[in-house]
Amino acid sequence: MVVPKALAKGDINGKTIREELQVSTMSDRMNAMFNHADAFIALPGGLGTLEEIFHISSWAQLHIHHKPIVLLYVNGFYDNLLSFLDQAVEQEFLTSTAR
Repeated sequence: MVVPKALAKGDINGKTIREELQVSTMSDRMNAMFNHADAFIALPGGLGTLEEIFHISSWAQLHIHHKPIVLLYVNGFYDNLLSFLDQAVEQEFLTSTAR
């Protein structure tokens, strides 16, 4: 798990399995996640989660990686996001492969 130092002071509940990395910035967090991950799974979340989804997806589009990217489907949470991406494909702002 990659944890910003500000959260490492006890704000995280539960037991860490394997290794916990503490980083100073969100950029460091993205790089650490990228370097340690075999795949990316996005749970329902807010703006930070969306930023990470698009960040790692754009890296895939640029062929920086070929790791799987998964949206955890919980009660249709990502339905509107997927509709938005479909619209971007229809209007030719995004390829269907990138979608």
